[in-house]
Amino acid sequence: MQQLKSLIQEASALAAPEQEAARMLQICNACRYCEGFCAVFPAMTRRLEYSPSDVHYLANLCHNCGACLHACQYAPPHEFAVNIPRVMAQVRKDTYMTYAWPKSFGNLYRANGVVVSLLTSLAIIFFLLMTLWMSGTLNPGPLAGNFYAIFPHNTLALMFGAVFGFSVLALLIGLIDFWRGITPGSVSGQALSEATHDALTLKYLGGGHGDGCNNEDDAFSLWRKRFHHFTFYGFMLCFAATSVATLYHYVLDLHAPYAITSLPVVLGTLGGIGLVIGPVGLLYLNLVRNVDHGDASQRPMDRAFIVLLFCISASGLILLAYRDSASMAALLAIHLGFVMGFFLTMPYGKFAHGFYRLVALLKNAVEKRQKNPAQFGAD
Repeated sequence: MQQLKSLIQEASALAAPEQEAARMLQICNACRYCEGFCAVFPAMTRRLEYSPSDVHYLANLCHNCGACLHACQYAPPHEFAVNIPRVMAQVRKDTYMTYAWPKSFGNLYRANGVVVSLLTSLAIIFFLLMTLWMSGTLNPGPLAGNFYAIFPHNTLALMFGAVFGFSVLALLIGLIDFWRGITPGSVSGQALSEATHDALTLKYLGGGHGDGCNNEDDAFSLWRKRFHHFTFYGFMLCFAATSVATLYHYVLDLHAPYAITSLPVVLGTLGGIGLVIGPVGLLYLNLVRNVDHGDASQRPMDRAFIVLLFCISASGLILLAYRDSASMAALLAIHLGFVMGFFLTMPYGKFAHGFYRLVALLKNAVEKRQKNPAQFGAD
């Protein structure tokens, strides 16, 4: 009787997408046809019941490759209507909203589409352009690429430090709460190494057999994985360029502007190119993707993330090409506006999915090494 009451309480605690996900996972656990497709299905079979924390964990472990939908004999129009990619996408958004910090900002996930993200960036660009115009530095003439003649170094450091610091803090608090919520267990070096490898190689975007994801139909393709690589490593190269420039400035006392052949410029250029190729490819795949492969309501958020990354990289490359021209000040304001708009919306948009997925991969690596599989799902 007590067990029955516990099950009823657990079911009532599930929100609509979570409840639907739990229903589908029970069917999948009985069928197990897709067990070798990705990490979700082996993790699913370690459980007999699916609590809210289990559903959140499995949803973020899902890479939305779409393979299970095309393989499923219970997919629509079957009366069971099993669509794991869609329900997992719905639960993922609920996860981001649940663990958002501050809590009142969680609803921004509902509205963070192309319009909101671009309006945020455009508002910042307008403010920066007006500031330059009022100070008489909007068209100062060629400055040999010296950005600090437009915006002093300390001003830029203060602006971006505040925005970046808030974004990192908001993401970190949400991730810590998520990590605690999914009862992770003890992390070993091996588990951490496996999770890092799986995240950096995007292992589960290769599909269960390494042939890739499904996009428009049931044909497999590795292009989604490749464009994700261009995007991720392009972003990391840009971050490395900023880090090296900071090292040059504060440690080596080498100040911008840097030569085209210098390490910060080379890293930033390569990263910018990656951040053009990746987002363009991902946007195309998103536009043509089968609507059954996810939650259609999240497409504006997905595209906002892609478009903003493209705007950052494109404006950065244009700024580099024309940094010695009279238009450098305006181009700098445009680039900085897109960068700041991205970081302001970063904790409440698609960017967060990579970090939540990394945490889920770490949980997966930990529980694979635990001795008693029957303990899972018992929270």
